[in-house]
Amino acid sequence: MYSESDIDGAVAAGAISPDAAAALRRHVATVHAAPAVDEEHFRLLTGFNDIFVSIAIALLLAALGQIGFSISHALGGAFVAGAAWMLAFYFTGKRRMALPSILLLLAFVGGVAGGLIGLVDTLWPHISDTEGSLAASVVGLASAGAAWLHWRRFMVPITVAAGAAALVAVVVGLLTAAFPDIKYGVWPILLVCGVGVFALAMRWDMSDPKRETRRADVAFWLHLAAAPMIAHPIFQMLGVFNNEIGAGVAVIVLALYLLFAGIALAVDRRALLVSSLVYVLYALYSLFRSAGAVELGAAFTAFVIGSALLTLSAFWQPMRRMVVGWLSQPMRLRLPPVQQPA
Repeated sequence: MYSESDIDGAVAAGAISPDAAAALRRHVATVHAAPAVDEEHFRLLTGFNDIFVSIAIALLLAALGQIGFSISHALGGAFVAGAAWMLAFYFTGKRRMALPSILLLLAFVGGVAGGLIGLVDTLWPHISDTEGSLAASVVGLASAGAAWLHWRRFMVPITVAAGAAALVAVVVGLLTAAFPDIKYGVWPILLVCGVGVFALAMRWDMSDPKRETRRADVAFWLHLAAAPMIAHPIFQMLGVFNNEIGAGVAVIVLALYLLFAGIALAVDRRALLVSSLVYVLYALYSLFRSAGAVELGAAFTAFVIGSALLTLSAFWQPMRRMVVGWLSQPMRLRLPPVQQPA
């Protein structure tokens, strides 16, 4: 499977002409009966060899991590990060393999974070909560720096999302250190950070509304990172999973899901819908149980939500045209087109 950025790279390399690339995109859109942007293309696998190599990489990195950890807690992460960086020169820089590149990026950033956490644990085994929050901020900042270095060298699309998540950890750590009692109200902070990551994702998205370059791939992963930071805090503050929720809270959850659906249609991204799906399933299940459908509550819930999502998928284009039509003209021009250009 080839992504939009692969096609764009082939044009840049002179392998195919811009007209041929445009014709290919129009053909795919015609076959799928949908604009290419609606497919949310991203490259995860270039072939089964990606899975084979990823398994080998996971085994090697796990072994190196365990060997390093047996020597020192910090060395476990250092070994993983160093090996991931070296392996990326071949599997990412030369072979351009999708899944191994993602795995190596996560291993590199995670190895840096794990090594520093191990170092802190070794040097300060009885660290206080405030100092621990400061240490977490330093770890997050170092992880963000590692992501930036990896992006400068290899430019794997998920790297920007990993760096953004690390910076969120920095913000949460600093605020928790400055205001220790705020750890009991961390959800609003995480929600604000999630909105910030979503805004960053939209900035990348709006720079390539036709989603024909690597910028769209970066935006995809940023949306994937932002969605749980937005959905999870909102529903946690509503207390969805704390106790048996009442009909009022369930209706609010369903209304929020409709709002998320409107946002997803407008920006042509489905991450928010996926991240909040478990909450709306639980809310609807609670409604069915309160109505007396105890034994078949789960079945009714799955039937209603499954049917709704399939209907949304089938009529995504006309519903999106309606939602985008409500927006102002300048905003519409910066969003993905609602129909494939001629």
